[in-house]
Amino acid sequence: MEATEETRAEPRPEAAPAGPSRPRGRTAALIAGAAVLGVLTGVVTGYAVQYDRPPTPLPPLSQSVPRAPEPPSAAAGDKDGPEPLSAREDRIVRTGGDLRKLLLKKPKGAQIPPGAPDGDWMTAAEYAENFEHPAGMFEGLTEETFRRAAVIDWEEGDGTFVSVRLVQFRETQNVYSAEFLDGQQWYMSEDKHAGNDGEPIPGTAAGRVYVYDRPQTEPGYLPVYTARALARRGDIVMEIFVHGQKAVSRGTIMSLAERQLERL
Repeated sequence: MEATEETRAEPRPEAAPAGPSRPRGRTAALIAGAAVLGVLTGVVTGYAVQYDRPPTPLPPLSQSVPRAPEPPSAAAGDKDGPEPLSAREDRIVRTGGDLRKLLLKKPKGAQIPPGAPDGDWMTAAEYAENFEHPAGMFEGLTEETFRRAAVIDWEEGDGTFVSVRLVQFRETQNVYSAEFLDGQQWYMSEDKHAGNDGEPIPGTAAGRVYVYDRPQTEPGYLPVYTARALARRGDIVMEIFVHGQKAVSRGTIMSLAERQLERL
């Protein structure tokens, strides 16, 4: 029996299940903290405490916003105008501006709960509060990694609650966005989270949506069904949570993910 428990606790690499690899390196313990955003009563009522504070100003940037390449001189008589931006250049210009403008807009009829963010900035400390180990996550985010985050939350008429976060990283040395994404996806197959490996988001290298196998329950409260989407575009990690009192469909979370990625 002891050997079996040992095997479960420390599986050999060749016996590991398919899915995201275990995060490694300096940021592994910090970036892989499990998210607890919106669990049960915190879905809506928690905003009265968590977001009842003055608006956060635009975080200072460590470098100037990238600009589009200068158009070629018209002296050569080029009637076709400047060359179009490459896909990479266009994305840098787009995501180097006001990140809040790239967030999904709340659908018609949806409401922003009192105190909830409506296209607001979120500091590293505020973002870290949504994890099991806020202090560790905050430390990981501030060690040359976190640049800024933009967020919007809304509640739809049927009680469905949606939270969208765009977290942008500084990547002068390492690809922190990829490390963060890998760390968040690594634990999602555990029973206390989604309980499955999720499904890939078309058009992404590692993006996935997860519909939780079972609702979250707590005595005195109705069950809460959850779905989560995680994906990356350049130095930005997209994170979407959907909570509701009825099962969240794969189509709902997939549609939100694809629409948000299109805006990036």
